[in-house]
Amino acid sequence: MLTYEKAVGWIHSRLRLGIKPGLERMQYLLEKLGNPHEKLQTVHIGGTNGKGSTVTYLRNILQESGYSVGTFTSPYFERFNERISINGEPVSDEDLTLLVEKIKPIAEIMEHSEWGTPSEFEVITAMSFYYFTEMHPVDLVLYEVGLGGRLDSTNVITPMVSVITSIGLDHMQFLGSRLEDIAFEKAGIIKRSVPVISGVHQKEAAEVIRKKALEMGSDLFELGVDFSVERQALLEKGERFQYTSPVQNETYELSMIGAHQINNAAIAIKVIELLSEKHKIASPHIKAGLKKASWPGRMEALSYNPGIYIDGAHNPEGVQALVKTINDRFINKRVTVLFSALHDKELKPMITTLEEAVEAIGFTTFDFPRVASVEELYKLSSHPDKMKVHQWRDYLPEKVQGMKEEDILLITGSLYFLSEVKPYLLDHLENYRKK
Repeated sequence: MLTYEKAVGWIHSRLRLGIKPGLERMQYLLEKLGNPHEKLQTVHIGGTNGKGSTVTYLRNILQESGYSVGTFTSPYFERFNERISINGEPVSDEDLTLLVEKIKPIAEIMEHSEWGTPSEFEVITAMSFYYFTEMHPVDLVLYEVGLGGRLDSTNVITPMVSVITSIGLDHMQFLGSRLEDIAFEKAGIIKRSVPVISGVHQKEAAEVIRKKALEMGSDLFELGVDFSVERQALLEKGERFQYTSPVQNETYELSMIGAHQINNAAIAIKVIELLSEKHKIASPHIKAGLKKASWPGRMEALSYNPGIYIDGAHNPEGVQALVKTINDRFINKRVTVLFSALHDKELKPMITTLEEAVEAIGFTTFDFPRVASVEELYKLSSHPDKMKVHQWRDYLPEKVQGMKEEDILLITGSLYFLSEVKPYLLDHLENYRKK
């Protein structure tokens, strides 16, 4: 019998195999499991940014409507089990261990097959299919694409709706260096006659998606063309916006912050409109679901006094959205950023964009493969008030201690970094307030 620790260790051992594009291994693995993915009702969500937030809006709306909702997301934020969840509750240690016991023998047999052994992501994806059908059946599953779309392990499903939230320059070593190339890979999730919702705004990328939708005979609904949003107010802890489509003209509120979150919410509402043809979803459930939705590490307030936020802006488009939020909300504040990222990201444009909106910027590192060094990040910056932060665990308590009412501390970059910072900082803030 496997223990939970050994089960997770076995999954992580697959990381050495790297990313293995292609669907042949996945199809073989699923066939040995009885093709559980064919029994599921799903929504497939791809895109460069906004996938996780769109998933959480949809999950909350569907839960409010009384449905049991599975989610498959990546990366996890605090605990591995989060990646496979039902109604926001991660898979239990016991069930995860049972899933590994089911899949491990098949993976070992595959080592000697023509396709080779499955990667970590393929194993986790297959586990989710089996979990949501054979162990804990659900009404519907929201599947977040891992990387790209066309060759992603999740792309074996035929969903009720396909979603492409956005296109940006990320994972270019796998997806190509032009927006058109990246859009082509993302558009690979479009299935024949399955409706598609797109939040893509760049002309060249949008054209690729239109062409693919036409080729597949899929109805395409584009944000800004077939449905639209307009911000009405910046709330103290959220957003208010007007959503307009041929079906409705309604005002909604979010607890999540940022103009980009309004776009993600609009995409979620459009998905719900399409699902409503088969599923009963009332307007009050949409409103309540959007208001309740939260997603860790996305402009998340750890403290309002002092003002401390974390945001996983880990690519140029994510940083642009973050800077817009800074300019919208902190115009009369003194913003200090602490930044850390992986060195295979587009670091220079990210740092340059951030520098335009902040009073000071610190660069740090953390224990993770592929992480950029303090020196590497520092050299890319031309900010007059930049600093090297070699030990962020020492820096943060000192910074918090000296913060005044007009100060904002924003910790951003890699989500892996934020997952280390958040529990440390929350613990420190709790002790700080007790004094």
